[in-house]
Amino acid sequence: CHLSEIPPTPSGGPASPAPRPAGWLVLRPLARRRHGILKEGRALQKTTHLLLRKSPFCRLAREICVQFTRGVDFSWQAQALLALQEAAEAFLVHFFEDAYLLSLQAGRITLFPKDVQLARRIRGIQKGWAELWHPP
Repeated sequence: CHLSEIPPTPSGGPASPAPRPAGWLVLRPLARRRHGILKEGRALQKTTHLLLRKSPFCRLAREICVQFTRGVDFSWQAQALLALQEAAEAFLVHFFEDAYLLSLQAGRITLFPKDVQLARRIRGIQKGWAELWHPP
């Protein structure tokens, strides 16, 4: 089939493509990205594995331990680090669930920093990281 064989449309260009069957969904790039994020979220809700990688969390825990013990480096058991990581992830997931509920209450879908700040205030988390890491 050559272009010369395609009958011209009223606008003078080539004929429009064939109509798509019912139920066919054309996703724009933004919608495709949003669909992928929602799909990833549903998949993560079904799993029980850890969300953070073990080695970066281990380094962070050791760094915080050194700062609180004034330079003394303690050795950690692997099970202790795993228990600490599970507790930290459970806390963060529950905290962000509460903050997201506050954004829904305000009539928004997007989580804003003010939702996180309000969740901290309601939970009674007053001190920030700067006050915890460098006490007066």
